[in-house]
Amino acid sequence: MKSVIVAVTGATGSLYPVRLMERLGRMKDVHIHLVISGWAEKVMMEETGKSVNEWLGGFEHERIEVHAHEDLAAPISSGSVDVDAMVVIPCSMGTLGAIANGLSSNLIERAASVTLKERRQLILVARETPLSSIHLQNMLTLSNCGAMILPPIPSFYCHPETVDDIIDSTIDRVLLSLQLSDTHIKRWRK
Repeated sequence: MKSVIVAVTGATGSLYPVRLMERLGRMKDVHIHLVISGWAEKVMMEETGKSVNEWLGGFEHERIEVHAHEDLAAPISSGSVDVDAMVVIPCSMGTLGAIANGLSSNLIERAASVTLKERRQLILVARETPLSSIHLQNMLTLSNCGAMILPPIPSFYCHPETVDDIIDSTIDRVLLSLQLSDTHIKRWRK
């Protein structure tokens, strides 16, 4: 069974983690550790009209462990816990900067720091535009440390017809990067 941390920050783009969780939820061989920041909860309510509890109500809970954002004693804060990868989706520039500079003031930052030090896969779905030089430098620092910077840029070669199709193009990239197969992934066809 593959174990993945899904961390949600307060950047705009609440539909991305919702869709990632839906698709991971269909994979019976994936265990999910979920961490949602306080700002992410507020943004999710603003963008989807649903609270985190309403959103989580639709998922199979035996394969999902929800951890409090402030809980630095959670199992995923230690490198001794068996986790394969971490996805921060969406990843605010504040969180990205904190991770790039080795801060561990909350569970998302600490789990990302552990993911990097253990040389596990860290995917940051960085959500901001335009990007400042500071943002770009932080992304370069993290890329040089082994993190994958995966901005939510849609693929139009699949001819998306809906907002869901556009969101899925980013989620397809995340799942491919995690080496998780999903029948919904649309690939380039010549």
